[in-house]
Amino acid sequence: MSSAAPTTNRFEGVHAPAPSFWKESAWRFGIPLVLFAALWFSPHPEALSDEAWRMFGLFVATILAIILKPMPMGAVTIIFMIIGVLTGIIPLTAPKDDPGSAYALMGFGNGTIWLIVMAFLISRGFVKTGLGRRIALYFVSKVGGKMLGVSYGLAMADFVLSPAIPSATARGGGIMAPIMKSVAQTYDSEPGPTRRRAGAFLALNVGQVNAITCAMFLTAMAGNPLIASLAGQFDVEITWTNWALGAIVPGLCALIIVPYVVYLIYPPELKETPEAKAMAARQVKDLGPLTYGEKMLAATFVVLLLLWTVGDLVLGISATTTAFVGVIILLVTNVLTWEDVISEKAAWDTMVWFAVLYMMATALSQYGFIGWISQAIADGLGGMNWVLALVLLVIIYFFSHYLFASATAHISAMYVAFLGAAIALGAPPLMAALVLAYTSNIFTSLTQYAGGASPTLFGMKYITVGEWWRTAAIAGMVSLTIWIVIGGMWMKLIGFW
Repeated sequence: MSSAAPTTNRFEGVHAPAPSFWKESAWRFGIPLVLFAALWFSPHPEALSDEAWRMFGLFVATILAIILKPMPMGAVTIIFMIIGVLTGIIPLTAPKDDPGSAYALMGFGNGTIWLIVMAFLISRGFVKTGLGRRIALYFVSKVGGKMLGVSYGLAMADFVLSPAIPSATARGGGIMAPIMKSVAQTYDSEPGPTRRRAGAFLALNVGQVNAITCAMFLTAMAGNPLIASLAGQFDVEITWTNWALGAIVPGLCALIIVPYVVYLIYPPELKETPEAKAMAARQVKDLGPLTYGEKMLAATFVVLLLLWTVGDLVLGISATTTAFVGVIILLVTNVLTWEDVISEKAAWDTMVWFAVLYMMATALSQYGFIGWISQAIADGLGGMNWVLALVLLVIIYFFSHYLFASATAHISAMYVAFLGAAIALGAPPLMAALVLAYTSNIFTSLTQYAGGASPTLFGMKYITVGEWWRTAAIAGMVSLTIWIVIGGMWMKLIGFW
């Protein structure tokens, strides 16, 4: 009698993590949880209710966990959302006796959140069809005869793509960085002794430009719609149109001036680059004529820009509805498939953390914490003239980003309080909201860990930490001055204050 063949497990199974995983998770989760418990049991200002103070504790613990990164941001926010539900700080669903109050799942129905999800899906089309790369190569082929021209060519491409690609990492790191590296390698500029020939200068410029273009459109960075939602707590309506209108003049000025500033303070060894221009032209030619997908995406992009610009004002079509229309067009024309939609992980991850942070910020406002902290900051500035106060708040907000490795964490932690303080001191609400919003983007180039495309660019090993910090501090201050001075005058001219 033959013995039966041994059975094998057809499934790979889940293997136990290494001991180091539990050690890392323990302290990365443990510190925020200890802080939450400490704040829960600590006395709080008399002006605040227990629920306001405890929601503040939950919020601070969430932001700290996002910074410490025990898990991806979406997982962290979901965990702390449920901690809030289990501890009774906030209900899971809308209370029947008070449907207007904050509840844990409220953010998932927010229209602004769906705007950014749709924008991520549209941006997938630029990568899938190759249109984004074609646009970048085209600009370099036209103005890339000098190294400074190459930087301007990449800047123009980033500007054109920014309204439709809300991931600064995808735009700066996924499209611009490979082209930048190709230009550098054309002149034998590699990490190491030859990095200063071209690569280091171009990498620094791509990082600075990426931060500027993120500031120019509501849909250019994932955190921007969060800002628009937070500003709504002060009855400030930020739309795609007024965001772009307020940013267009200071943004274009910054795109012209900042690359030249970087060129002056960190010049490349090579100044003339005729081969870069020829290389880009050759690659554009190799791509051949526009494909069906590129043509459909380009046409859809034009429709989106028109509707985002005038749709809300003339036709009453919101920016979110417009974004849905764009995705539907791409689906119907088969530029995107449903598989593309459900596999766009960045979109759905963003939706989760965005929804939870929006909920927490709304709850803090409803519970009275935001009003209290805003007034406390305003009182601390001692009745200062609102112009000086706003400038001071913007400078503090800008340089405090050295403490953050995430623009979203920084925005969530400080934007509402600083905006509330500025308004309490007499600053025009829309103008203050937009100035702080633009600052929330330009500080992403300050350090190699500041967010956006910075980690990707630094990881190419063309730049040292000292070079990045020194150059970014100078270029960042120039950019900030442009946004405050020229931006302030421009917003005065168009009636924003």
